[in-house]
Amino acid sequence: MIANILLFYKYRNMKSFDDPNLSLVQAASAYAALGSEQRLSLLRTLTRAGDKGMSIGALGAATGLSGANLTHHLKILAQAGLIKQTKQGRSIICAMADYATFKQLNDFLLAECCSDLEDKEHG
Repeated sequence: MIANILLFYKYRNMKSFDDPNLSLVQAASAYAALGSEQRLSLLRTLTRAGDKGMSIGALGAATGLSGANLTHHLKILAQAGLIKQTKQGRSIICAMADYATFKQLNDFLLAECCSDLEDKEHG
């Protein structure tokens, strides 16, 4: 099942799309949420953590982010549908939302790889 892609528009309005074929606007919106070093670092850390995810405290310690800065970046990733947050007891656990979403984003970039190259040798 292809995951819903949540678009991140100006003023953080979210819109869900079930279309299995990403449009340029949808892909750009999803990648926009990854458009900072801090958010990309958070996502890479969560990728390494696997399905179990990490507590916010452990995630902050692993990435060097803390407080309002960490909360801000996690909120953007969650609103974009790239991570999920669940409460376990007194802790909030963050994990990648859906690996299929990232595969879909990568497939979007690679779908037309080298399609403009000619079969002829240049020389």
